[in-house]
Amino acid sequence: MQRTITLLDDEQIIFPPVDTALKEPNGLLAVGGNLSVSTLIDAYRHGIFPWFNDDDPILWWSPAPRMVFKPSELHISRSLRRLLRKSHYRVTFDHAFSSVIHQCASPRSEEEGTWITRDMEEAYIRFHDAGHAHSVEVWEEEDLVGGLYGVAIGSIFFGESMFSLRSNTSKIAVTALATRLQQWGFQLIDCQQHTRHLESLGAKVISRKDFVEQLNRYCSIQPSGANWEQSWQWNDHS
Repeated sequence: MQRTITLLDDEQIIFPPVDTALKEPNGLLAVGGNLSVSTLIDAYRHGIFPWFNDDDPILWWSPAPRMVFKPSELHISRSLRRLLRKSHYRVTFDHAFSSVIHQCASPRSEEEGTWITRDMEEAYIRFHDAGHAHSVEVWEEEDLVGGLYGVAIGSIFFGESMFSLRSNTSKIAVTALATRLQQWGFQLIDCQQHTRHLESLGAKVISRKDFVEQLNRYCSIQPSGANWEQSWQWNDHS
């Protein structure tokens, strides 16, 4: 069966079923629409996220398989454990969201550009202001040297992007995130696509069908005790 890409209306956004996404490029589902808070919430609830370049229209994706991990299954290597115990870094949550996403949007030295366009930055800052997008910051004294951001819906955290200005600071951010999410009762962290970096921390690939089943189960279950505006220390759980 030949699959086609759905063209979305700018106002009334109705996403097609994710199993109609293209196999090549993997997961491309729809084009157009908008980046409003309500559209983004609906997209994430169905396992869909926006990803496009400056010269592109808004592109919506649901790749298969999907890389995820449970917060309780975070793998902390011996070297990372030693780093955490000796670390002079300070970790916070939701203290500098706009700075984190701006750093994530900055082109890497080996890359020509970035997929986090200015429109995406502005959309996710609005998403953060509405209480759905969150950041983890790693500080060296008063300098932001690493971090990540993503979206929390129900008991699932959808990771979007991370950055490191010092060695392993993004791993410190992921460790802090997974530790707090486990304490708060989150069930899953969506990593979107496979990377060795995330695999080393315990992430695994699952089928789109299994991922959708977990979305249906956990997006409607609110975690208990989540408090994003706080700091984190390795000694909090060692």
